[in-house]
Amino acid sequence: EANARERAPRFAPLRRQPNAGPCPYVKILYDAARYVEMADNQPRMANIGYTGEIEGLSSGCAYAADEPIRVEVDVLFNLGRGPRAEGDGRTYRYWIAVTARDSAVLAKEYFDLPVNFDGADRTTVTEQRTIVIPRADAATSGANFEVLIGFDVTPEMVEFNRTGSRFRMPAALTPATPRQ
Repeated sequence: EANARERAPRFAPLRRQPNAGPCPYVKILYDAARYVEMADNQPRMANIGYTGEIEGLSSGCAYAADEPIRVEVDVLFNLGRGPRAEGDGRTYRYWIAVTARDSAVLAKEYFDLPVNFDGADRTTVTEQRTIVIPRADAATSGANFEVLIGFDVTPEMVEFNRTGSRFRMPAALTPATPRQ
């Protein structure tokens, strides 16, 4: 029984009544999936301040008749402090937008994510959010909407994200010693 609870989804339980239709797509926007502060916008390890990545998400929804669509979302953030980070805490900013599928943004809300690293260079945080999407009538399906999630990033961060670049620590700082 304990294992069954551990495997249960992390988002709040939704009612067991079947939905009137499919859930909206919930996605991480690629261009805003990572947050990387760089001194002078120079992509070198020594220039890195605070970093963040939206690692994953889980979601579920519920709606019936002409009720609004309630989307429960858990967002997993991996956050870090580089050599240029100042202080043990940082407030990251991210957003959640509801769009007409592949079209216009209908609503967008910003959220602050305060993080205390407690002396560590990285941490993970899960945020739980509920998004309520009004519907024109009972025939409006959740498939008409998308929910997009991303960090509040600068144009330089967007360009860096589009390159797909990553920072990796060297595998060894000193030459390997042969085994005997």
